[in-house]
Amino acid sequence: MHRRRGLSVRLKLTLSYAGFLGIAGALLLAVVWVFLLRYVPDNSQGLLGVAPNRYLLVRTFAPAAAVAMVSLLVFGLVGGWVLAGRMLAPLTQIRTAARTAGTGSLSHRIRMKGRQDEFRELSDTFDSMLDRLESHVVEQQRFAANASHELRTPLAISRTLLDVAREDPTRDRGELIERLQAVNTRAIDLTEALLLLSRGGRGNFTRESVDLSLIAEEAAETLLPLAEQRAITLDVTGGEARTSGSMELLLRMVTNLVQNAIVHNLPTGGTVTIHTESQGDTSVLRVENTGRPLPPELVPTLTEPFQRGTERVRTDEHAGVGLGLAIVHSVVRAHDGTLDLVPRPAGGLLATVRLPLMPSRAN
Repeated sequence: MHRRRGLSVRLKLTLSYAGFLGIAGALLLAVVWVFLLRYVPDNSQGLLGVAPNRYLLVRTFAPAAAVAMVSLLVFGLVGGWVLAGRMLAPLTQIRTAARTAGTGSLSHRIRMKGRQDEFRELSDTFDSMLDRLESHVVEQQRFAANASHELRTPLAISRTLLDVAREDPTRDRGELIERLQAVNTRAIDLTEALLLLSRGGRGNFTRESVDLSLIAEEAAETLLPLAEQRAITLDVTGGEARTSGSMELLLRMVTNLVQNAIVHNLPTGGTVTIHTESQGDTSVLRVENTGRPLPPELVPTLTEPFQRGTERVRTDEHAGVGLGLAIVHSVVRAHDGTLDLVPRPAGGLLATVRLPLMPSRAN
């Protein structure tokens, strides 16, 4: 926005310092006049016939007072300009850093030295903001690159299948259509997962009272056919655990956790346990599954987009898009909760979600 250029802060401070000195000097002269010169008689005779009088004192005092006033103003202007420059130097550093960040360079930091004061506090806050902003931008760039890569694969397969159908009219059209449908379904699933991940990260949703135990039962019922297909025992335990949030997002969170536990389980005969409870002011959801041993160093990467962990035996129907736990993490953060992933010593994973508790309404 275009604005008319005004006086700089440094000049305003300089004029303020000089003005205060001028006022102080004028008050001092007024005090001298009121309490000294007014009591000197206009004409007085001493022993030798010569004595100071008001006229002589005023005539002698006035030029000296004028010189003192001018000196005060000059000293106020010069000293104020230097002092204001020193005081505003940290603000100049912050302004330079802000302009640098405005050009897209987020790696610059102020790192102001000296004792803690308002400018140092502002500088540290600005550096912290740049740290978070740079981290967010890097994460978004990496996410966009991964998403582009993941979306490119089904599109490239679709183009290849279409080229084959065009160049070989005798090829079985039913097989091509089936494969195109599978590829298209995967692309749609990936797109929906990306949209859900974006929505969960923004946190702009309507909150309502939600019981995690009911959501756990619904997710288990939905995924029961998949568990039975893999001969995996699905068990829901615990009691009421109320929280405040989006029913849709929390259901997707629990569904993703349970589906991840089923798909990343033993080839057959494993178990998945879903447990809900209230602990103090926290609602807790635990999803525990058997499976192969998981390296501890791999656990922190599981919530990153498009990270699928170790190789698992997975069905084509639930091949996944690498966003399951990333969506879980995003939804948990949007609901002011925490997600803990701990590898089980015997193999498998224990996922614990803690969300703020909402007390149940009194009947």
